[in-house]
Amino acid sequence: MECGSVKCALDAIDSANRADPNMDAMAGELLPREYVYSLHMTRWLYELEPVPSDRMQIACRAQHLERWKMPRSDYPEGRKSYYEWRQACGRMHGRRAAEIMADCGYPESECERVEVILTKRELRKDADTQLLEDVACMVFLEKYFAQFYADNAEYEREKWLRIVRRTWGKMSPRAHEQALALSSKLPEHLQLLLQEALRDPA
Repeated sequence: MECGSVKCALDAIDSANRADPNMDAMAGELLPREYVYSLHMTRWLYELEPVPSDRMQIACRAQHLERWKMPRSDYPEGRKSYYEWRQACGRMHGRRAAEIMADCGYPESECERVEVILTKRELRKDADTQLLEDVACMVFLEKYFAQFYADNAEYEREKWLRIVRRTWGKMSPRAHEQALALSSKLPEHLQLLLQEALRDPA
């Protein structure tokens, strides 16, 4: 049973993420990057789940909690190291979120539950973990895909198709519907990439 204060937890997460020294624009204002990201996560959570549980509100807000403290540059180049970094980030986010929840009065079982969700160990098996992944994928497609593409223009077409198919494969049917609705707002070259990737998903 959830008996802590979700406002306490979200406020603490926001306070932590506002310490991010990196900045991103939002509504014409420069704000701490991971704070901006967390607000996008919350917005998409409510798009996919109009009445989310405390744990999902907290997990989505904490998806990148203090991520700047564990930069990608701390790990070697290459796919294997990238996944090791992502897993380490997930463990860090989960641990910090659980600490914050405990401070805000949540029972240990709920703290542990959110920690598991943020590590994504149960993706596809657990509805909460799948929802978190759906939200993260929607945020990426809407807010970060275009810049990611521009920053990695040297990638071959087949690599881009693999990236899109891999992202699509992590999403639920509910998120697929939202992504298809969103795709018309993407730049034309990304619309064509998505169409090609889904036309031949092999």
